[in-house]
Amino acid sequence: MMERQTDGHQMVESKKTAGATKVELSSESSSGSEGEEEQSTRRTESNMDLPAQYLQIQKLVKYLKEGDQTATVLSLCAMLDMNLMQEPSQIAIREVGGLEVLINLLDTDEVKCKIGSLKILRTISHNVQIRQTIVDIGGLQSIVKILDSPVKELKALAAETIGHVARFRRARRTVRKNGGIKKLVNLLDCVPNLANLTAKQEKDVEVARCGALALWSCSKSRKNKEAIRKAGGIPLLGRLLKSPQENMLIPVVGTLQECASEESYRTAIQSDDMIKDLVKNLNSDNDELQMHCASAIFKCAEDKKTRDLVRKYKGLEPLVSLLSKAHNKQLLAAATRAIWKCSMCKENGAKFQDYRALESLVGLLTDQPEEVLVNVVGALGEFAQIPSSKASIRKCGGIKPLVNLLTGTNQALLANATKTVAACATDRENMEIIDKLDGVRLVWSLLKNPCEDVQSSTAWALCSCIENAKDAGEMVRSLGGGLELIINLLKSTNNEVLASICAAIAKIAKDKENLAVLTDHGVVPLLAKLTNTTDDRLRRHLAEAIGHCCMWGSNRASFGEARAVAPLVHYLKSKDTAVHLSTAMALYQLSKNPYNCITMHKKRVVKSLISIMGSDNERLQEAAAGCMRNIRLLALANRNA
Repeated sequence: MMERQTDGHQMVESKKTAGATKVELSSESSSGSEGEEEQSTRRTESNMDLPAQYLQIQKLVKYLKEGDQTATVLSLCAMLDMNLMQEPSQIAIREVGGLEVLINLLDTDEVKCKIGSLKILRTISHNVQIRQTIVDIGGLQSIVKILDSPVKELKALAAETIGHVARFRRARRTVRKNGGIKKLVNLLDCVPNLANLTAKQEKDVEVARCGALALWSCSKSRKNKEAIRKAGGIPLLGRLLKSPQENMLIPVVGTLQECASEESYRTAIQSDDMIKDLVKNLNSDNDELQMHCASAIFKCAEDKKTRDLVRKYKGLEPLVSLLSKAHNKQLLAAATRAIWKCSMCKENGAKFQDYRALESLVGLLTDQPEEVLVNVVGALGEFAQIPSSKASIRKCGGIKPLVNLLTGTNQALLANATKTVAACATDRENMEIIDKLDGVRLVWSLLKNPCEDVQSSTAWALCSCIENAKDAGEMVRSLGGGLELIINLLKSTNNEVLASICAAIAKIAKDKENLAVLTDHGVVPLLAKLTNTTDDRLRRHLAEAIGHCCMWGSNRASFGEARAVAPLVHYLKSKDTAVHLSTAMALYQLSKNPYNCITMHKKRVVKSLISIMGSDNERLQEAAAGCMRNIRLLALANRNA
């Protein structure tokens, strides 16, 4: 260092004695060297800011780009030794151009390079941005091509990588359009059920497992589900469902439960007796496997035959036992969904009572996520269709938490809660508790909810509450503005909402004071406007509402003036006997007005009335006969006149 300083002083002295031109040149040279030093310093400082891991990956990518085969393999091995699950490592590979290099290696003929590259891609493709970049640069096409490789390790790695990458729509579409679905289905063809597998068979099983993982990700697309079916995937998945290996079963059941949203899959699962294997795996100790089995049963149990099969293979008790795993919210959500769906069968409801499912479900009405509550309340609503269960819900303390749920905002939960309250309210003791808890007011307020499912389920709940309350008329009058809400919903375009509102009006109109208020709010023209409907469910409740609204003032004449009579006559041609009954009763009330009788006669109502007078239903006979009597009395009076 001392020598360098002495040399430096000598150079300065020589510069001082030099001429002007030399000084200028020297100063220019000096400023240039200073600039280079500054740039070098900046680069050094910039590199010091980067993590050592980033710099190491940068160096390895450089070797991958420029090195020979040996250097490439060594660089891949070195990269695999690093913690590639850490985000800084994944960002480094993406930013320094490592992804492009790794994808390019897949197009080489070197198996070792392909394996190393796929192992890295398999790991880093957990990162969302990397998955998108792989698709953007056309990497997924190269990975799909490798599925045709004769090397089983390559096929397994490629399939598993596809499983990670194909978690968004564009990637799944790319796999399908490049023939990937058919290739992945072909990977499932193995024999996984042997007790002692050879080394070759173990490799086949691993390839099938990775193929199932990839199909699981791809099956989130409806078009891919159809492609899997057409490629013959269902019987192969059914065969793998019998595997004793949990790591194989999880992706297989995951794929099946994803595809079970399609009717063709549900039919195949039922006919190929896969329900038996799904029920069997409910008894597994693996929470994830149990969750997927419960989800598959939930989707398949849309059909009554499947619900019966679950009971036949003794799957109801394992589902109830899963309710004890309340710490695992995903598993709890899946189990309660399956119980809800299976409880739609009365035989299953009785079995669930034997397994004390109702008590467990009532215990889950508090301190649970909404996803679980929706299913729990839905299941209790199905149980409440059984008369003895209504009392059981009350004795377990379930009425109060059900009413408390009416103050929420989750629309699916509100729809189920109102349905369950409606079922419970048919028990007089339950209705008293609901009324004391101000439950009717809470239910009525939900008519303001914008969701049509909530509106219709609320109106049906009001029907139960009004019918079973001690003083229904006074209860309705105490709800300020409630009748106006009911009338406004007659302007809805949803037939289910209209049917439920008409049913509620029929209950409310039994009280004369409330009927007077409804009339003042314009109920007659709004009901008359709906009479041209062809929906039998709406026809039934609309006719019932018209029949009850006739019993105030000049409403009978008003319905005639609003042209509601002629369409009602056509209701008698319906194949639904319930429509016949409510229509005959409405026509009987309307026929007390002579002008309405004339309209009915013009529309040839007599022939239809004579036909339905032969019914076994006495109420229908009486209503039809009463209407006929009024028409004949008018005709006789005209003759006499």
